Amino acid sequence: MLRVLLAASCLTVLAACAQQQAPREPRTEVDANEVERRAAMRIELAGGYLARGQYNVALDEVKQALALRPDTREGLNLRALILAAMGETGAAEEGFRRILILYPNDPDTLHNMAWMACQQRQWEQAFSRFDEALKQTSYRAPARSWLAKGVCELRAERLEAGERSLMRAFELDPGNPNINFTLADLLLRTNQLERARFYAARVNASAANAQSLWLAARIEQRLGNRPGTAEWGQRLLREYPQAAEAQLYRDGRFE
Repeated sequence: MLRVLLAASCLTVLAACAQQQAPREPRTEVDANEVERRAAMRIELAGGYLARGQYNVALDEVKQALALRPDTREGLNLRALILAAMGETGAAEEGFRRILILYPNDPDTLHNMAWMACQQRQWEQAFSRFDEALKQTSYRAPARSWLAKGVCELRAERLEAGERSLMRAFELDPGNPNINFTLADLLLRTNQLERARFYAARVNASAANAQSLWLAARIEQRLGNRPGTAEWGQRLLREYPQAAEAQLYRDGRFE
């Protein structure tokens, strides 16, 4: 834990400072909790800026978090992810390696390294890192890595492997809308239409958006179900009239 030192007060002349310091107050749990709270707040802010593409601001926030808690896994991982997003892949890789020295086989770090490799189209390295993450018995979010691995496999045009990974993600987290949407999209792509309909319906029952409604309409159109196509299309127009998907529906551009 970080040690918080209180600066000594000099009550007489400067020369006396080395000899006469105010006594230090003992560090308490309240101090530690406050440091952790401030660091966590900075990390949360940095994550938000990263999601909005404000990389410089995100990096400044995470630096402030690391000044408070230099060895926090969350902060170090986020710093590496920001650097990767900025195109500083060498610095990002070095950051990830440092984390694995501090926290060997940390599954979150392995996952992040895998995703960075995927974005660089380094397929084999990405798949290997995902597998390493998934081997860790301490991993609390394996569905996330199965989903990311599946997406990466689809990008590499390994459709069968991607479907297997996505199905494993679904088994672990069946209510996750991203997993259901990605499965539905893949199954439409491979013309497994009844299965695609099933997963699209699951998304639209709980977390519908313009993309998922448009996907459902495209599935029904491919099935030749004109009433179903119209039903999803009208909902898309009603709820997201300005979305690009709504315009595609108006234009009849289903493929």
